[in-house]
Amino acid sequence: MKQTARILSTYSADTFGVCSALYELGGMVVIHDPSGCNSTYTTHDEPRWFKEPSQIFVSAFKSCRETPIVPAILGNDAKLIADIEAAAKELQPRFICLIPSQIAHMIATDCRAICRILEKKTGIPAFTLPTNSMHYYERGIYFALQKLAGLACQSLPEPDAAPAPAAPDWISEESLARFVQAKAPAPLCVNVLGATPLDFAMNGSIDSIRHWLEARGYRVTSCWAMGSDLDAILASHRADLNLVVSYGGLGAAHTLRERAGIPYLVGLPFPQLQPIDTPGNALAGRPAYIIGETVFAESLAHALEAALGLPQAAITAIVPMETDRELLQPGTLCLTDECELLPPLRKAGLIIADPLYKPICPSSAAFVPLPHIAFSGRLYEKDIPNLIEAAPFAAFVQKILRTLQQNDV
Repeated sequence: MKQTARILSTYSADTFGVCSALYELGGMVVIHDPSGCNSTYTTHDEPRWFKEPSQIFVSAFKSCRETPIVPAILGNDAKLIADIEAAAKELQPRFICLIPSQIAHMIATDCRAICRILEKKTGIPAFTLPTNSMHYYERGIYFALQKLAGLACQSLPEPDAAPAPAAPDWISEESLARFVQAKAPAPLCVNVLGATPLDFAMNGSIDSIRHWLEARGYRVTSCWAMGSDLDAILASHRADLNLVVSYGGLGAAHTLRERAGIPYLVGLPFPQLQPIDTPGNALAGRPAYIIGETVFAESLAHALEAALGLPQAAITAIVPMETDRELLQPGTLCLTDECELLPPLRKAGLIIADPLYKPICPSSAAFVPLPHIAFSGRLYEKDIPNLIEAAPFAAFVQKILRTLQQNDV
């Protein structure tokens, strides 16, 4: 049955994607929800919650005695506005972001009007984003970072015409070298777009991406949104290049390209190893799959094909969440429902995915776990390797080979 998960978990919601993207930027995020969203986000999906302070709140408009759900449905939002105003005046956030969840979306709460009222009452910039907790987290990250890009470019003149859309270049030593030759002398400035703990665990992978770029003559001026403050992000329209590391950063890359003329590359710089002489019958003609976020899965598939000595397109990415066609490589499968996933997985010889996918994978396939916080939360957080570094990547390749041999695929 479509849109039903009997066995699998679900990915983090779009509201949580917004919270994750804006977590470190000094703003106040209010999820307009009866109650429960905030605790789910903080206890499952946010590894920074017990280490870094932030201002993530839930409106709890159903559970509050002073404001029962009937006034909320009829449009009496005075209590919500008063609560946010009081908190904002006490905490003085850089901005206020009000995002609806399912019920607020269904009763058509006018969050834009509420934000206009809040701006007048507090003098603090306030905005909303089109979430509803019925979409996956990448959509929320996309909207949040796209909004930040608009704020970064608001002082720039409107372009006469938007640049013609073109297929994105994927990051490689060659693509970077071509860009360096075409632009001013190094060091050139680069923004990293689409980095949140939902896709990149707190295992040093973002620092590794920074070091990889710096070793090639770039200076990372901002990382959206891990390790950079709001001021760095708002000044990022001066950069020479954007690197999109997840679908969540693509909207910001489009805005910065259209408004500031900044080109972008897509992908993750996984190590290039000497190809291993993989046995010819390793997969016995059966398909291999990586299940995960688009940019991560596509980049990892390409890197593993090279490391394992497999032909191009031997490993197929399966993307079960929001994405964009411009990011999809030939053969990529976009399968969002459990019933859609089952038929291709039954024929697989190798499956690389979060451990919670294993119950729907056949025993005949070699299953290699690769945890994803947006899917299994913090259950396997300590088991997520930093594959940007050569040693963990090489160990992961060896793990794949051992699993193939153990399953005699």
